[in-house]
Amino acid sequence: MRFIRKLCAIVCVLGLAGPALAAEAPAAREMVKVDPATPVKVVYDIHDSAIAAGINKGLYYARGLIEAYGKQGVAPAQLDIHLVLHGNAATALLVDAAYQKAVDDPFTLNYNAKITQDLLNLGVSVEICHSVMRAKGWTPADVLPGVTIVHDGYTRLIKLQNDGYAYIGGF
Repeated sequence: MRFIRKLCAIVCVLGLAGPALAAEAPAAREMVKVDPATPVKVVYDIHDSAIAAGINKGLYYARGLIEAYGKQGVAPAQLDIHLVLHGNAATALLVDAAYQKAVDDPFTLNYNAKITQDLLNLGVSVEICHSVMRAKGWTPADVLPGVTIVHDGYTRLIKLQNDGYAYIGGF
């Protein structure tokens, strides 16, 4: 027993047990951020009617992207963002009267209208697929003001990707 105590005392004096017994503070790590001087070109493929925070999920996350860039020193004017809504998501870009018919609820309001206007005010190009409009019987008067009507979602997405826009899908 005395031998073990003496051995522990020698190990501690020599500092051999220090790292094993003492918890070291983690080393500081540098966070990777974007270069605020680099141009940003993004296209969102929004085709689903999924909801996040009461609005279309794609619109919600596009707004979040603008905020994330802002926290890194990139102003909204430096961002070139296109949101291409087609399929079920296109309903999000309708004025209230057309939206009520589309969702079969005469008392509901389109809560996507405000976020859409906010995005347009930030310089985002919000685009709706004309093929969906035609299939659903919607006219340009049914679409929120400021929204651009494109021939169809797929060829628009392909063109923007060919022009160097980063593709964000899954919405």
